[in-house]
Amino acid sequence: MTEEIKAFIDGMDYEDMLGHWRNAPLGHYLFEGDTGDYFAKVIAQKRKEVGQDAQVRASKAIGWDG
Repeated sequence: MTEEIKAFIDGMDYEDMLGHWRNAPLGHYLFEGDTGDYFAKVIAQKRKEVGQDAQVRASKAIGWDG
């Protein structure tokens, strides 16, 4: 993982991360290898930080493609 990708992930808010998590195509670079591990770690941390109400609002705002 490059420093640029790490900074990109770090700069995303929870809703942005959830949108990628939910709607990115299979094999997206954010979810592969070390980058995917880091993304999962950061989204879990941000999920805890925002709390349940914000999680629900973000989920409803994003919806689900498909």
